[in-house]
Amino acid sequence: MNLIPHLQTERLILRPFVIDDTKALFNIVQEPNIFQYFPTRKAWSLERTDRYINYQIEHWQRHNYGHWAVMGKESGQLMGWCGLEFLPETNETEVGYLLSNTFWGNGFATEAATASVEFGRNELSLQEIIGLTDPQNRASQRVLEKSGFAFTRKQFYFGMEMFRFST
Repeated sequence: MNLIPHLQTERLILRPFVIDDTKALFNIVQEPNIFQYFPTRKAWSLERTDRYINYQIEHWQRHNYGHWAVMGKESGQLMGWCGLEFLPETNETEVGYLLSNTFWGNGFATEAATASVEFGRNELSLQEIIGLTDPQNRASQRVLEKSGFAFTRKQFYFGMEMFRFST
């Protein structure tokens, strides 16, 4: 079993998910409009939240990367997730993030995404990392731009047209 690294930024700790995170993450994925720009817009069940955490633990073992639990350095509170995910349909690696709407607009997603991309480049020597957003999600597009991504094209992913960005 590979050891999942911890990352620290100025304000955040990115650490491996553990099953004990299920309840806190479940509370986040119940927030109104949390998935408004995701292919599946419905809130997750507790079982689906548990499956996500287990999937991420397995993803780390298969690919040497995955999503981290994003924690506030000062508060120790689970804020959401951020990290890298392998997309088998296109053989690409995507940076993804989802934070509780409590933390939107404070640069936390940019901070976490930048740390994730640096990990992918420096530790894994990934040549390209992509970011995907709903065309209407300007806030997520700004996160990607501030994290060093540039718009490349419109493309279908997950059954919907997305804006594709690349490093």
